[in-house]
Amino acid sequence: MFKAIVLRREATEPGFGAAIEALEEAQLPPGDVTVRVTFSTLNYKDALALTNRAPVVRSWPMVPGIDLAGIVEASAHPRVQAGEAVLLNGFGIGETHWGGLAQRVRVSGDWLTPLPINLSARQAMAIGTAGFTAMLSLMALEQHGLTPERGEVLVTGATGGVGSVAIALLAGRGYRVVAATGTLEHTAYLLGLGASEVIARSAFSIPGKPLQKERWAGVVDAVGSHTLANACAQCQPDAVVAACGLAQGMDFPATVAPFILRGVTLCGINSVYASQSKRSVAWHRLATELDGQLLEAMTREIALGETFAAAEQLLAGQLRGRLVVNVNR
Repeated sequence: MFKAIVLRREATEPGFGAAIEALEEAQLPPGDVTVRVTFSTLNYKDALALTNRAPVVRSWPMVPGIDLAGIVEASAHPRVQAGEAVLLNGFGIGETHWGGLAQRVRVSGDWLTPLPINLSARQAMAIGTAGFTAMLSLMALEQHGLTPERGEVLVTGATGGVGSVAIALLAGRGYRVVAATGTLEHTAYLLGLGASEVIARSAFSIPGKPLQKERWAGVVDAVGSHTLANACAQCQPDAVVAACGLAQGMDFPATVAPFILRGVTLCGINSVYASQSKRSVAWHRLATELDGQLLEAMTREIALGETFAAAEQLLAGQLRGRLVVNVNR
């Protein structure tokens, strides 16, 4: 038997339920690798699933959790060995396939990434999909020619998981980072991660002009909607923008002006189905470039049963940084 958070949707009212249940391994979905999970994490998408605020879950019942790290218990996959330390983020777990907020999972070995030797399972989950997305964003900016000498980089949603890791990564590579947040009381936290300046998100969150005063050489945006549109409108010529989130909304109320008059490049970041070659590069860079002390400073560990309250707090904008879930607590 093992414990897992299970989401169920019934035909009768109230129709949705979320609870910790005791399950048998025979109930696990198909897969060629069984993993004993040690740590998971709580992302924005997980919070949406746990509260049923958005149609994240595509198959019922569902064990949520888009991240996990643990030890392989059994494997019929030629590339994965029993006893191996692994991590998994994306590939639809927690959405179409049972995910990581559980003490056991059964998944495809093709989805697994070996845990980097200089990362613990807890550190990997402190990074999680949020940090992985931040690294993919940095990689996209640099692949399109961004260097520290080009100018300032804006990070929106700065106190969130993606924003926090993005600030630490960018500052570590010598960029001057400006953090935009709706919680200015966390200014000291953001400066501690490496931000050079902290500004209010209110300047971005309402409709603005198609072209605005040039400032940003690069942008990492985890917010979407008017925030992304205004960030693009404030970009320098040949700036690069990585769009990786939709906390404000999925809409993009912009014009083509920044792209055809200033040559701005907009890069979409897909962390769910990134190739294994890209994953290997990203996780290696995270293991070697992300300051371990900064990672710990932005991380809080919670027990499996605490995720329900934490999900509500996360969606209400009351949390900062990263939450690691110890599934065995």
